[in-house]
Amino acid sequence: MPKIGNIDVGNFPLFLAPMEDVTDSPFRVICKQHGADVLVTEFIAAEGLIRDAEKSSNKMRFKPEERPIGIQIFGENVESMMKAAEVAEAVGPDFIDLNFGCPVRKIVMKGGGAALLQDIPKMIRMTEAVVKSTSLPVTVKTRLGWDESHKEIVEIAERLQDVGISAIAIHGRTRAQLYGGEADWTLIGEVKNNPYMRIPVFGNGDVDSGPKAEEMKNRYGVDGILIGRAATGNPWIFREIKSWLNDHSIPPLPSIAERVAVVRQHLENSILYKGERATLFEIRKLYSGYFRGIPNFKSWRMQMVTAESTELVLEILNQIEHST
Repeated sequence: MPKIGNIDVGNFPLFLAPMEDVTDSPFRVICKQHGADVLVTEFIAAEGLIRDAEKSSNKMRFKPEERPIGIQIFGENVESMMKAAEVAEAVGPDFIDLNFGCPVRKIVMKGGGAALLQDIPKMIRMTEAVVKSTSLPVTVKTRLGWDESHKEIVEIAERLQDVGISAIAIHGRTRAQLYGGEADWTLIGEVKNNPYMRIPVFGNGDVDSGPKAEEMKNRYGVDGILIGRAATGNPWIFREIKSWLNDHSIPPLPSIAERVAVVRQHLENSILYKGERATLFEIRKLYSGYFRGIPNFKSWRMQMVTAESTELVLEILNQIEHST
């Protein structure tokens, strides 16, 4: 059974992969209720934590029911990452996760995220410094390498293990690929099956169904899987995968009433978490997922994404619920 340090994460844990402006606490709670085993915060800038910037500090907030949970930090300065890890530890997460995989240009241009794949020695120094600065387990999320010519993840994983990380999650793409093409799990499998590796190896990329999860588990031997884009507006993906892995059964699709109830929960909890204005803006990207497959939803969606008040969204949800 894989563990992150001394943390029990289950026989084959399903993680909700961190995604900016998606995996905040209200959405994480919903995914946990539907079967996610391990949660990670949105990525948080180390410099923001050190300055006690409100946006960065707010991203660290989580509820007891979200455990086990990790706080993910990113940055380009070793000293700042050490200090940020200390700030994060103070709020009591179960582990600290280092983001060496974000491919977004504005992050990479500042030397954070996947930029560290161009400076492996610095990545190792940074990781070792963070491991020494905290009593919590430290994990890493990264990619296969910078580009097709530099897929160095097998060596990177060994070196990260040597400096004390407790687990590694690998996205099966290079930074150059961004989110295009297909994820290549073969090197993730090589890392997992490397006899030198002793820590859990978790895979990430393109898993969007129970059969796909089973294929990755059996073919590559990974210790668990991260679900990212397939979970956006679709927290039911976790129960679907678990049901398939358990007995090859496929649970029924969520009813209209269940979908509406989840959106109401998300909306109301998010307003308490970050206010009405931010909630109404950020939740727009999730409506299509929450109501995927529902006939004639397009017109409802247009009304919801242009609604400027919670009352109006709730009214539309009521209409959707009673329209069938």
